[in-house]
Amino acid sequence: MDEYLSGLTTEEINENTLTIDECTTEQMLRLMNEQDAKVPNAVAAEIPQIMKAVDILHQVLKNGGRMFYVGAGSSGRLGVLDASECPPTFGIDPLLVQGHIAGGDGALRTAVEGFEDNAEEGVALIERCGVTDKDAVIGITASGSAQFVIAGLKKARELGAATIGVVNNKDSKLVAVCDVCIAPVVGPEVIMGSTRLKAGTAQKLVLNMLTTCTMVKLGKTYNNLMVDMKASNIKLYDRSVRIIKIATGVEDSVAISYLEKASMNCKLAIMMIKTGMEAQEAEQALNQCDGSLKKAISTFIKVV
Repeated sequence: MDEYLSGLTTEEINENTLTIDECTTEQMLRLMNEQDAKVPNAVAAEIPQIMKAVDILHQVLKNGGRMFYVGAGSSGRLGVLDASECPPTFGIDPLLVQGHIAGGDGALRTAVEGFEDNAEEGVALIERCGVTDKDAVIGITASGSAQFVIAGLKKARELGAATIGVVNNKDSKLVAVCDVCIAPVVGPEVIMGSTRLKAGTAQKLVLNMLTTCTMVKLGKTYNNLMVDMKASNIKLYDRSVRIIKIATGVEDSVAISYLEKASMNCKLAIMMIKTGMEAQEAEQALNQCDGSLKKAISTFIKVV
């Protein structure tokens, strides 16, 4: 028996759910809900580490670098999910935030658990991605023992990249290869070792924080509005019109007109309305302010 694995919090037996197989449906659901309620506090305890990670990621992306999620199993799927949501939410290049899972894209649908032990493939992934000292790599593993993740982070560190770990056990093997290690400990799972439960929920909350707060710092929002998007489908078109109206106070017809003038670019439409600029001039002004709508408005509205 592996002493490291047997000593993990995520591998312990949950005394509160010992007889879950004897429970009614309602009792099972309440047990799970009670256990899930522990997750936010575990994440809150890691905010000092999460803050360090966000500041690192902000500097990396601001200076032209990229961020890579690397994980296996449920952890890998969560990384891919978070990365894939960034382009439609924040209007970024899909290559800027990438998610990679042990076993490749096929592992998103079909479990290939053995791949998490493949250290060589972890190294090869970092090499294939062309990771440099301008980038950041975030390794996600509930146990902190996935060799695919550990080897990938080690290789990234050798290349000079920033390394961040997301794990659900303290003093894990991940610590030695990370500049920052985020470790929300949620306790034993409802079903022993099923880390897609509380551990996975904690990881999802942490990843939400990492990308969302990094993008806010990069000027991808206006107040709490997701303005840096293009109206590429019916839902996003409707949302863009509503956001333009909220940000500027104009009527539907005006919002729609400016959205069309801005080639379905919500942020650009707001900039045009707020400053009176035409599309090309407004776009140049935004670029001069590193894409920050609030900064561009405060800077250029004075000279209109």
